[in-house]
Amino acid sequence: MRLPTPAFVVDEVRLRRNLEILAQVKKHTGGKILLALKGFSMWSVAPLVGEYLDGVCASSPWEARLGREKFGGEVHAFAAAYSESDVQELVKVCDEIDFNSFAQWRRFGHLLPSQIKCGLRINPQCSTQDHPIYDPCAPKSRLGIKTTEFRGQSLAGISGLHFHTLCEQNVDALTRTLVAVEENFGEYLGGMEWVNFGGGHHITRDDYDLDRLCRLINDFQDKYQVQVILEPGEAVALNAGVLTAEVLDVVHNEMDIAILNVSCTAHMPDVLEMPYRPNICLTNGEFFPDPAKRAGEAKEKPHTYRLTGHSCLAGDVIGDYSFDHPLAPGQQLIFEDMGHYSMVKTTMFNGVQHPAIMLYNSHTKKLKTIRTFTYQDFKGRLS
Repeated sequence: MRLPTPAFVVDEVRLRRNLEILAQVKKHTGGKILLALKGFSMWSVAPLVGEYLDGVCASSPWEARLGREKFGGEVHAFAAAYSESDVQELVKVCDEIDFNSFAQWRRFGHLLPSQIKCGLRINPQCSTQDHPIYDPCAPKSRLGIKTTEFRGQSLAGISGLHFHTLCEQNVDALTRTLVAVEENFGEYLGGMEWVNFGGGHHITRDDYDLDRLCRLINDFQDKYQVQVILEPGEAVALNAGVLTAEVLDVVHNEMDIAILNVSCTAHMPDVLEMPYRPNICLTNGEFFPDPAKRAGEAKEKPHTYRLTGHSCLAGDVIGDYSFDHPLAPGQQLIFEDMGHYSMVKTTMFNGVQHPAIMLYNSHTKKLKTIRTFTYQDFKGRLS
């Protein structure tokens, strides 16, 4: 079978599996788990998400509105800074709003109705990963309030503290972070109603230590008499979605170069930003091929190609991969684990064909087109 390309395809079976794992954490801890819309905003599956999670967290008024309109449950918001118009929009749809500084709290706290909970984001000053672009605890970070800034400040009206410092990590990173949180902010934790542990927890990964996570949450809740909140984004859709692609041409300039009908800069910006190297499989009509069909590192297999996008950006390069057989125009590839972040970070740069959004069921083999994009979508973003 020929696959539709380019297309983001999410498997509702794999998505449900992830949600079931998250629901087990809720069951064993009594904590709340919210979907981070910045990582996964596919609102066509909101009813499925709503069966398992408590709501969503948003980073802007538009995300918050989407959460209220489509996902139901609670809507929490955090941004590095708000304008007055942002806050006026957020109070219409949010159950909780967290602030990044005491100055923002003092400026806008009086605009919040009493039913909206208010929190402060803290900076535990504990870096646990090696990607500065994703490290909120890096030197000179703009994210979170350091403990020294709490001295002499009133916490009246603040019901919780929020930290978000992890990125695709296991529970060992959370363990180290909690030590820093208690050392730096322990004197304030007991007076709180809730503490948000943020996102970046790779809870649905096969090797994630779920038992240890639950123990950490329960011990923290018992010690400080607070409710713990988690807000995973990537973990919700981890390994549940792919991006389909097709070889358009093969050229040679010191090495073989395959040009695909997907663009790194337009459709997979993390490949350039992080940088991130996606796993890629050749496919004969399978959305989730056997991992044995994965392309190898350069020169690992007989035929090495530089895989590139079709935009005009010279650096629209995905990476060098090797295959068992030569590539040719018309061959189809699967980019694995593209259901989160890639989908929400796409652009329409160059006006290249935007990937369709599709929902698949790996049990029934049914494929449903959720949305395709046209010239009018591209035109509508400009004026």
